[in-house]
Amino acid sequence: MVQILRQPTVHAFIGATLCGVLAGIVLADDAMEEINKYRDMLKDDNPAELIAMQGEDLWKTPRGPRNATLQNCDLGLGPGVVKGAYARLPRYFADTGKVQDLESRLVTCMVQLQGLTREEAVKGWYEPGSALESLLTYVAAQSKGEKIDVPAAHPKEAALYSIGEAFFWHRSGPLDFGCSTCHSHDNRRIRLQEVPNLTTAQGAREAVAQWPAYRVSQGAVWGMERRLLDCIRQMRYPEADFLSDAIVALEVYMQKNASGAVLDVPGIKR
Repeated sequence: MVQILRQPTVHAFIGATLCGVLAGIVLADDAMEEINKYRDMLKDDNPAELIAMQGEDLWKTPRGPRNATLQNCDLGLGPGVVKGAYARLPRYFADTGKVQDLESRLVTCMVQLQGLTREEAVKGWYEPGSALESLLTYVAAQSKGEKIDVPAAHPKEAALYSIGEAFFWHRSGPLDFGCSTCHSHDNRRIRLQEVPNLTTAQGAREAVAQWPAYRVSQGAVWGMERRLLDCIRQMRYPEADFLSDAIVALEVYMQKNASGAVLDVPGIKR
């Protein structure tokens, strides 16, 4: 009898395990509820609004060797048209012969209109308060409430969509990781962070609709390029170049899948 009492039965073991799992789920759900409350509280005083104001000043202030503003920058809807432009990026631009996202298009305008070199335009792009961070926050904010509309209909857009899709599913590196490792399943989390399924319209919309976003932990606004670069870093891939075609391809894939989502930018993240 003593031996029987000392050895837990299979049913007791399963029961204890299930209790532990359920307790973990409850704790995770409670924690997520508190995190969502925290996010909601911050939305009313999103520091990104101040960064967008800085971006508007930069947009309208003459700069560079040509002492010109960016008010004639063509973001895809015509020179100087900002409202709704971000919702339709990335897209093909005939003047560069390339598919460009917001960051790469802003750099093109800084070079073409203001006479800056590419190196000058991207200098310190990752630093809080940089010109590029401020400009992308301002431009993106002008699409708040707009629906994402990236049909990828142009042949070069369609080609990049296919490349982005292949990149998403490709697994490599020392961890044998790919974007799909985390982002091709429903109801997944890493610790307490939701991990959306980017292969579904709903998951892609949830992932994309609030970027660019103010990162509380970083004290800066991150655009989608920077977010993807950080994902690649975490997968232990070779470091991708800022403004590279590979990153834009991933954006085309994600934005097309997220078409129809209403943008709520700039968002706010942990």
